[in-house]
Amino acid sequence: MRQRTATWIFLATLSFVWAVSTPLVLAKEKSSQKESVSKEKSAGDKESKKEATAEAKEGKKEVVASVNGTPIYMADLDTEMNRYEKQMSMTGQAPDAAKLAEMRKKVLDSLISRELLKQQSQKLGIKVSDEEVAAQVDALKKRFPSEAEFTSTLKKMNLTEDKLKQQFSQDMAIKKMIDEQVANKVTITPEETKAFYDGNPDLFKAPEMVRASHILIKVDPKASPEDKAKAKEKIVAIQERIKKGEDFAAVAKEVSECPSSANGGDLDFFQRGQMVGPFEDAAFKLKPGEYSDVVETQFGFHLIKVTDKKEAGVTPYDDIKAKIEQHLKQDKVNKELTAYVDQLKSQAKVEIFLK
Repeated sequence: MRQRTATWIFLATLSFVWAVSTPLVLAKEKSSQKESVSKEKSAGDKESKKEATAEAKEGKKEVVASVNGTPIYMADLDTEMNRYEKQMSMTGQAPDAAKLAEMRKKVLDSLISRELLKQQSQKLGIKVSDEEVAAQVDALKKRFPSEAEFTSTLKKMNLTEDKLKQQFSQDMAIKKMIDEQVANKVTITPEETKAFYDGNPDLFKAPEMVRASHILIKVDPKASPEDKAKAKEKIVAIQERIKKGEDFAAVAKEVSECPSSANGGDLDFFQRGQMVGPFEDAAFKLKPGEYSDVVETQFGFHLIKVTDKKEAGVTPYDDIKAKIEQHLKQDKVNKELTAYVDQLKSQAKVEIFLK
């Protein structure tokens, strides 16, 4: 029911500071040749392939930057660019050549910054245990429907589980260092949070919201008139049960064909624009405790019960101050982290060879 924007959990979870940098895994190409090819041509083909393979390997070994003597390869940059382009394509964006060139510079800069932070974490002797890494990987796995889908996603990202663990270990060490050297030294005062609240009133306007439960009997959009009529009869019969006094939540658990049935049909609070039109229109017309008549949407037939309502207004300061503090701290940490990386750069030998 709720209209959600799809996100790729794996991409969002894979990194702590910058996108994880991994060596590019090159797939081996399969080729078949007819036995009738002459030995001379076959030998020539083999020699050409050797040269092409050597050129390809040499291209991937091309050094695009160096951080205190540690090279950053074209393969690293290509891998990160591929990830960014995938993320952009998922949002329907198609960057032009100029934007891609600008993005490429930013990605390289992030790889350099990440290498500096990694080297600094090693210099400070920051360690991450195998148990900590395993816990992170297990937590990530649980966000996938199955082990097979987790493995499939790794494959799409040109990763193995061992490589993922290595990257988590490096990134967790970086995060520990950032916490120790930057984040833990940042504080936000109550005066700062109150000043932000008072200075940005538009940010804290709360829209009208309702909390509703529903019972759904699904109808396929391509269903025949007969099947649609049967579904309508079913929801009407359920409506009669509610009218006779049966508990809405109990009936929802028993008969609703929406995943929310597990919670008695509860959909929690939502504002306008989060639900499909007919459902939303019906819900916002009801008062807490009231039931709707049968409502038809593209999903099927619904019975709706509004359980709570919040009028439009301004979110009270006490209700939002913790989130303001978190926002202000993250903003300040980001600025301090930028300064910290700039300081590391000033003390390091960084060379860029990318044209």
